[in-house]
Amino acid sequence: MPILIENPREVGADPIVNAVAAYERERCGMIVVDLGTATTFDVVSPKGEYLGGVICPGIQISADALFSRAARLPRVEIARPARALGRNTLHAMQSGIVFGYVGLVDGLVERLRGEMGFPCKVIATGGLARLIGPESKAIEVVDDFLTLQGLRILWERNR
Repeated sequence: MPILIENPREVGADPIVNAVAAYERERCGMIVVDLGTATTFDVVSPKGEYLGGVICPGIQISADALFSRAARLPRVEIARPARALGRNTLHAMQSGIVFGYVGLVDGLVERLRGEMGFPCKVIATGGLARLIGPESKAIEVVDDFLTLQGLRILWERNR
């Protein structure tokens, strides 16, 4: 996969592996959203070129910062609340964490699509993709095994 950024050595292995798997799966312009330690967005052209990405703090990192920096806020499970409007501290925090990240994902995907001169399909992977994916308007596919599939593809190409 051609890596068309200023310094290709700066790109980690995970974004490339995910981009290879996503492109191999769909053969079109792609935005790969990885909801892991960091929340990343990686863009692949319709020709299969890695164009660059976005890196945000991950959901757990952001939640941990909230718990540790706000003395009166307790540690809560990262889970979907019943509704956006929290009627207690627990649900208000869960709403901010979950629906806040859904808004982040949908907003950044919309912005990235606006900057690209081609349509992009959106695939999500990573530990919290199953939580955020169903709530997102932008995420079209959730694939828990995208990284492993990318590793297999690259191994087969290089053996």
